[in-house]
Amino acid sequence: MEFEFDSFFDNFDAKLEDFEVKRAKKFDRVWKFKEGGSICACPTVEEGIIYFGAMDGYVYAVECITGKEKWRFRTRGLILDSMPFIQHNRLYIASSDGYLYAINKITGKLIWSFKTGDAINSCPFVDKDTVYFGSKDTCLYAIDVDTGKEKWRFKTSDEIVSSPTVHKNKVFIGSFDSFLYCIDKKTGKGQWRLKTGGEIFNTYPFTIHENIIFAASFDNFLYAVDVETGKELWKFKTGKYGNCSVPTVYKNIIYFGARDGILYAISLEGKELWRFVIGKDVIDKRVLVHNGVIYTGAGDNNFYAIDLNGKELWRYQTAGPVWSQPVIWNDTLYFGSMDCHLYAIDLDGNEVWRFATSTPKPAYIPPAYEAFKMEINKSSDIIDTAETSDKYSSLSESINLSEYSTKSEYVTKSEYTQKSEYTTDFVIFEGALNVCVEDIITTNKFMKGDRYGIRL
Repeated sequence: MEFEFDSFFDNFDAKLEDFEVKRAKKFDRVWKFKEGGSICACPTVEEGIIYFGAMDGYVYAVECITGKEKWRFRTRGLILDSMPFIQHNRLYIASSDGYLYAINKITGKLIWSFKTGDAINSCPFVDKDTVYFGSKDTCLYAIDVDTGKEKWRFKTSDEIVSSPTVHKNKVFIGSFDSFLYCIDKKTGKGQWRLKTGGEIFNTYPFTIHENIIFAASFDNFLYAVDVETGKELWKFKTGKYGNCSVPTVYKNIIYFGARDGILYAISLEGKELWRFVIGKDVIDKRVLVHNGVIYTGAGDNNFYAIDLNGKELWRYQTAGPVWSQPVIWNDTLYFGSMDCHLYAIDLDGNEVWRFATSTPKPAYIPPAYEAFKMEINKSSDIIDTAETSDKYSSLSESINLSEYSTKSEYVTKSEYTQKSEYTTDFVIFEGALNVCVEDIITTNKFMKGDRYGIRL
């Protein structure tokens, strides 16, 4: 949890343990984004063309070298997290309008579409003659790639915002009902399920390494699970704001970005090796590791290059949060930003080109941690402290409680400056958290300033 105050708490010595972060309600942020030109989804590159969906409802095809548009296809809803899956000159992508689309990747023309019972916010997964995907209507679907006809569906007991993953004869899917499911890919029959303590919300396919599937849950743990038996092997604790990204395994090390704004390096046995603290906002997509360098975007508007020891090499700043998983082609990195641009930058962090979507108006972003609230465990102590001092207007500090959620001797922060023409060092107020600060305000003792922000 991070506090940022312009005028707050001079001589205020409340302890970190006085505050506790708790879930306030079901996590439904993913359904509250509104249309705009922002790009949140991961692009896909094939044969020198980069394909991606945007929150203006369009699917774009752009030349990797020039940044010139080849075609665009309009869906009936925004595309938040659905990454295109390409097979045999067909592009499969889902939209919040509830449709899965099969599009000719050369011409951008519709081949077929399949409608579900509600919005879709995940990636399809194609395996041979079948495309698998989940929907808010609680079902996992198996659809024929040629005809667009349903083969079977598997129903869970809550919304699905999880991308399926096919491994051998199994398809894996998570659900907001907190279960990780293993299903027979031919029959649609369940084989096993593992219960976690929170929603499973991976908008990109699961990582499977040496017969172990890694699944993140909103109970703040990353799970390692045997793919054959469904047995939990270990779980790793992150911060207090849930997990929804997917880890990357590189040279037997797991790299995992969490919603507490920290990139973790974890051994295959589930032990923390080091952490890199972004310090602001979430990392909610899979990181890219290429030639010994980790690349990731974050909610602080920056795109980072980090070495395998957790030291920052450089950063590139955009004008909006970078929640798009990067891809690499021909020594160029591609990623989208909520500032309505797709970026191409070289491996030294220099911009090659940027592509603007159909509108420069960013999509509406709900507060990142609105499902959480901060409670005061020792309110009487805090009030007593406030009543003994009249100087509450000069302190401007930043406290990151997420650094205290797990113990490690290796915490890395960066002092590098951004490589960008932007100067977007503003703070988005996360006041919609309803973090019980109202309880503090009602004491009428603390606040003398006109603006304050609390980032959880």
